[in-house]
Amino acid sequence: MFRIDQFAYNNSLSAVNPVEKIAFAVITLAIGIAFDTVLVPLTVFLLMSVSTIFLARVSAVFYLRLLSLPFTFLLVSMAAVIFNISLTPFNYLFGGAWGPVYIGISAESLRQAVQLLFKALGAVSCLYFLALTTPMTEIINTLRKLKVPVLFLELMILIYRFIFLLLDTAGKIHLSQSSRWGYASIKTSYRSMAVLIANLFSRAYWRSQSSYQALLSRGYSGDMKFLGVKYSWSYRNLMLILIIEAALLSLGLCGRANI
Repeated sequence: MFRIDQFAYNNSLSAVNPVEKIAFAVITLAIGIAFDTVLVPLTVFLLMSVSTIFLARVSAVFYLRLLSLPFTFLLVSMAAVIFNISLTPFNYLFGGAWGPVYIGISAESLRQAVQLLFKALGAVSCLYFLALTTPMTEIINTLRKLKVPVLFLELMILIYRFIFLLLDTAGKIHLSQSSRWGYASIKTSYRSMAVLIANLFSRAYWRSQSSYQALLSRGYSGDMKFLGVKYSWSYRNLMLILIIEAALLSLGLCGRANI
């Protein structure tokens, strides 16, 4: 079991109704994306991070490690937004002319890049909150109660399972190669990585076929069923969610009015 699943099953919010957690994450995500301000996505990011670390008791180190993956990608992607390239002069904060081309950073591009960064981080924090506090089986059961098409749910389950099959297979191959000094030098590292990539999908495909045969042997007929736990509604949590979402909406509307 991977650590994401470990935290999903063993956290301080595991006994909370999954519908409440899904509603909190989805509504907060929608509000964070809806407003074109920096303050609302930043507030969403801080709110969901605090909820994940201090309320759900998820390891802060592990949470920051998870955030480092999209954060690194976002920093690289921001370069395409923050730099302006034009054949005509424009008002830039930093930059200059490179022959006939003007390259620089304007106040508008800087604002858009920062806004995009915090919107993405806010959205990721909402998804991490849901993934680290709610098992996949509970999410599937909740979506089934909401009458989501069975085909969509089956694809979710299979894709989710296949991702972990790929990671597990890659980890085992990498461990086997490392034990044979497969990454002792740059040359051997490139060679071992090529072998890993070449064998990864064939082995993962074989394991996926084995999993499918195991499902068929257990009576699988196109619809996976999970044993669900009966949860009770918490009116305290519902009121808290309403207050938080109303505060975020007010913050967004006030920020829009001041623009």
